[in-house]
Amino acid sequence: MTFKRSCCPITNALDILGDRWTLLVVRDLVLGKRRYQEFMSSPENIASNILADRLKQLERSGLVAKRAYQQSPIRYEYGLTKKGKWLEPVLETLVVWGQKHFPGTIVFPRVKRR
Repeated sequence: MTFKRSCCPITNALDILGDRWTLLVVRDLVLGKRRYQEFMSSPENIASNILADRLKQLERSGLVAKRAYQQSPIRYEYGLTKKGKWLEPVLETLVVWGQKHFPGTIVFPRVKRR
């Protein structure tokens, strides 16, 4: 396998997840968000162009899959792949660390589906 920068696993993980938005998109997927407008409603106010870019990047990396739920105009739902679901315990660990070191933080609830 060829690596972008080095063979370090942390380096390779950061090449996909290491910006300020990508893990938040993954967080929202773990919480059950699936559609573009659901991601846009997150409190961090991600810009639409950045969200589109991060979803494409996650899809290219094999962490997210999309499927059309509407044809005209075409609209997609996004979900974590098996590879992407492996990030769930990583996020859970970050939540525990964040709650310990940033008192008053709140864990967001899962999305309730109709």
